[in-house]
Amino acid sequence: MSALPVIGVIACTRPVEGENAQIVKERYLNAVRQHADALPLILPSNLDADDVAALLPKVDALLLTGSNSNISPARYRSPHAQRGMLDAARDSATARLIDAAVEGGTPLFGICRGLQEINVAFGGTLVDERDAGTPEFSHHAPDGVDLDAMFAYGHDAEVVPGAAYEKALAVSGPLKINSVHYQRIGELGEGLSAAVRSHDGVVEAVAAAGTKAPVFAVQWHPEWEAEKRPHDLAFWRYVGEAARRAAGLSQA
Repeated sequence: MSALPVIGVIACTRPVEGENAQIVKERYLNAVRQHADALPLILPSNLDADDVAALLPKVDALLLTGSNSNISPARYRSPHAQRGMLDAARDSATARLIDAAVEGGTPLFGICRGLQEINVAFGGTLVDERDAGTPEFSHHAPDGVDLDAMFAYGHDAEVVPGAAYEKALAVSGPLKINSVHYQRIGELGEGLSAAVRSHDGVVEAVAAAGTKAPVFAVQWHPEWEAEKRPHDLAFWRYVGEAARRAAGLSQA
């Protein structure tokens, strides 16, 4: 059996039976194994600086997953009060991981909250849909909707012409994405550019320029039934190939 690259997958802190636990949805782990052809390594969301320094050399790429928790508004200079569930430990851990990955040249990818974390780490801001002054949230499914049905609340998006990751997404025409969230990008972080925008102009994917290794993140959820959408399969292939190159396993 040939060697496989290792992709670090960040967890979330959640209470289980009255105690904090580290949780990663199996969909992420399955997508890494099945579609990226890599081995997932779960990284706890309470990493300190020493933990990051010790763990980063053990992975060939990093994946910042989605989460039901929001990023603290204080981290992106928002005047609005915090809303919803927060995960302060993960806020701190991902900030450390992003800085170390960019500095050390580890391929870095994000999904939903992961995109938001990367944008904030690069100096960008977020907007909470509930603070936007509109009665409906065009980018979030109504409360109580089963996440398996969230494509009913999805929408079309387009790859930005000339974007660095246009070929990586392997698409032509509109993408059907399940981008359902409260927090979205306000100002792009320094060095980031929009790779995909929704029909109403909201940034749905970002890429970094001038980094030692790829930095790419999407606002939607490619781990949900990826085999049904070519652009989601292409996302995972891109993640896996970047990890293989970092591990010295790529044939290209």
